[in-house]
Amino acid sequence: MDRIYLRDLEIDAVVGVYDWEQRIQRRLRFDIELAADTRIAAYSGEIGDTVDYEAVANAVRAIVTREPHALLESLAEEISEALMAQFGTPWVRIKLGKPGAVPGVREVGIEIERGTLATAD
Repeated sequence: MDRIYLRDLEIDAVVGVYDWEQRIQRRLRFDIELAADTRIAAYSGEIGDTVDYEAVANAVRAIVTREPHALLESLAEEISEALMAQFGTPWVRIKLGKPGAVPGVREVGIEIERGTLATAD
């Protein structure tokens, strides 16, 4: 199975468990991978035969900015479920970082994988 990816997608959002965090926007960083069989698109040259990278980025932006989130864990889970449903991918990996959240630490975050990464014939 092939993988498409987006690296360093940055989105400003309201996320955090503390009251003061729910009143400010922070920049979040995403690395996203989706399993996809890209062979048809490779031969056709048509965007409709593959996963549209911009559509993936826009789907993530819509979820992240729709409402405040308390935990990175729940945000990553919501994004993984939406991407798998919207793009019909059997597997997704999301790395979600929150720079500057902890003093003295460049970035904290979570990385999740959902689904099954199968080998294509």
